[in-house]
Amino acid sequence: MKRAPKALPFVCALALFFLLNSAWTQEGHHRFYASHSIDWTRGEISSRLDFDLAASGLRLPAGRFQAEEILREAYPRQIRTFLTSIRLDSSSTVGDMLERGEITLRELDVICREARQIPPSLSPDFRRMTGRYTVMMQELSSLFTRHRTPFEPAGPLIPIPTANYTGIIIIADTELPIHGRWTSAMLEPSIFPKIWDTEMNLIYERNMFDPALRNERLMVNFAAAESIFRPTPSGLDGELALLLGPNPMRIIATGGFGVNPTDAVISRHDALRILSSENNRRLLRDGRVLFVLNESVLR
Repeated sequence: MKRAPKALPFVCALALFFLLNSAWTQEGHHRFYASHSIDWTRGEISSRLDFDLAASGLRLPAGRFQAEEILREAYPRQIRTFLTSIRLDSSSTVGDMLERGEITLRELDVICREARQIPPSLSPDFRRMTGRYTVMMQELSSLFTRHRTPFEPAGPLIPIPTANYTGIIIIADTELPIHGRWTSAMLEPSIFPKIWDTEMNLIYERNMFDPALRNERLMVNFAAAESIFRPTPSGLDGELALLLGPNPMRIIATGGFGVNPTDAVISRHDALRILSSENNRRLLRDGRVLFVLNESVLR
């Protein structure tokens, strides 16, 4: 029995995603067109908000200040729906946390209002005003990092000889078998992905990340394969070299896991290479971890 092609559903879902997140919306007699995108390699959520000045009866130059104020007030509401769709882990989104009362709309709107932005621009015919905004993924990650001290993974009863590394790279940029299912898929990015071994021992999760570092870096960073095969001493792009150091451990994932496949499964041997060294366990706590995923899911 032949399996159905997987590319088509993915393309359809992607098209639907951008359709739902790029549409005219109405607030009273004001019309806005919002479009959003995520770059997981840069950890950035970018938004563009077009305000239809003509539909609101605003004329320039007299109405410019009023238009900028309307745009500024509308932005948090317009991006809110998109932010709630972002995946936190394999089973939860930001919206799920909102429904459970673990965060409030006010906390979400504070992140929106603190977004980086450039001064609004006008279309050549002066009928639209456009605002562009960037929310850093780290701001969302920090909001959900609530523990005070990191959970320390225990060393194995029987450690194995292992080198002391400066970072951990999990390579998972091809379709992988998904644990517990008769299927394979690309791993998807999330804010808090986990690492499991093939015996389904949990090797890394968000409570192992040092909360003191939440304003400095993410628990896990993401990159495409080309970023770790550079003609440099470490083989890494410049920013990744700063995070992962000159001698990172490179691990090829054996599978994926999760309701949505965001978690990586690695061999028990590779897990022991991490856990058998206090230095390597500290890399988990310090968030010096990189997931290499397929380019198609990163942007």
